[in-house]
Amino acid sequence: MSSTPPTPSTSVAQDPPPALDRDYPLRRVPVPERKGVASVAVVIAGFGFFTPTMATGGQVAGEFSFGTFLALGAVSAAVLAVYIAALAITSARTGLTTVLLSRLALGRLGGKWASILLGGTQIGWYGITISMLATLLGGALGIETTWPIVLAGGIAMAVTAYKGFRGIEFLSWISVPLMTALCVWVTFSAVGNAGGWAGLFAHQGAGAMSVGTALTLMIGTFVSGGTQIGNWTRFASGGTLAFTITVATILLVQFGMLFFGGVGAVGYGEPDFSNVLLMLGSVALAVVLIISNLWTTNDNAAYAFGVAGAELFGKPDKRPFVVGGVVVGIIMALTGIADAITAFLTMLGVLIPPLGGVLIGTFVFVWKRRDPGTELDAVPAVLWPGLLAYLGGTAAALLGSIVDIGIPAVQGILVALLLVPVLTTSAKAGAGKEN
Repeated sequence: MSSTPPTPSTSVAQDPPPALDRDYPLRRVPVPERKGVASVAVVIAGFGFFTPTMATGGQVAGEFSFGTFLALGAVSAAVLAVYIAALAITSARTGLTTVLLSRLALGRLGGKWASILLGGTQIGWYGITISMLATLLGGALGIETTWPIVLAGGIAMAVTAYKGFRGIEFLSWISVPLMTALCVWVTFSAVGNAGGWAGLFAHQGAGAMSVGTALTLMIGTFVSGGTQIGNWTRFASGGTLAFTITVATILLVQFGMLFFGGVGAVGYGEPDFSNVLLMLGSVALAVVLIISNLWTTNDNAAYAFGVAGAELFGKPDKRPFVVGGVVVGIIMALTGIADAITAFLTMLGVLIPPLGGVLIGTFVFVWKRRDPGTELDAVPAVLWPGLLAYLGGTAAALLGSIVDIGIPAVQGILVALLLVPVLTTSAKAGAGKEN
């Protein structure tokens, strides 16, 4: 990636009016509002502490030798790190959220689709996560009636998102060290229960899963969520810095989540460390881990559907959309949305990653790794190269999912990314002939 420092937009001759929402959901984050390395890194780390990733690590570890599992985990973490970091530098150089980048790459209508897609799916995740919270806390505390937990948890988890980047950062500084310490402690316990490191590496696995399926699972678990990384890295003080921070943090956290889940599965037959803590009789610590883990996931989801709603309706304040999305998410949780999680994840893996491919392809090949300086309100209704590239990537991901070939999400990203320069060149050639 280029080390050229971020260049502020020069499309506006005068200073913009003061922001209603200090998180700037409808314009570029000003340079004076950018954050330091530690602030961005801890928010990304909290975003990456994702319970389903741990469960996926346990599932894959049960099918392979432990050494092979570690290699597969490293490959999947590296793929995710490069993809997510490429999106991170795009937002850091422009100061724009993922949905505003989508407006510049796809056009105003394409930006609306991105807002519906990214915002709507994050509302779904919010409902799924508070369902998980109610189930896990209810089991840990012996509570059969869990709807009060759904209500209380759904409201509480929205508070930090409502406060914006500063609220999410504050929670992350508390949760990330705490979760890390608990996971490391349980890991050493699980290693001992497995017969030490020698016992772990003696594990051979059932052998019923292919390498392709394993990589699909481990990459697919976080690739859709990772596409929204720009919502936070737009606050980074430079593009190269954002890329470096994101690569390092995602590599460490993603591999760590897979590793923790795999060790728990081999050592205790249980990939979820909160359940391992319950097995060890540490109910209080299990409750702390459950709340910390799920809260750092869900406040990021609420923030994402907040900025998506602001773009969709053209309102420079994410906060009303955080509140509205939380209400919908709570209703979905109370009506059993968690039961549809498999189909939901499949849909995410087909529709969202190609959007990331378009954004990376546009940034690298069309904008030449710089902020194009385009006025956000002056974008055409449709930018056909970006839109067609997205549709082509989506078709590739859908085909891979239907016929079970390759890694659908990765194929969708690569096809969309490569189509962007081809279709952009074709569009320019066509326009030249007309003139």
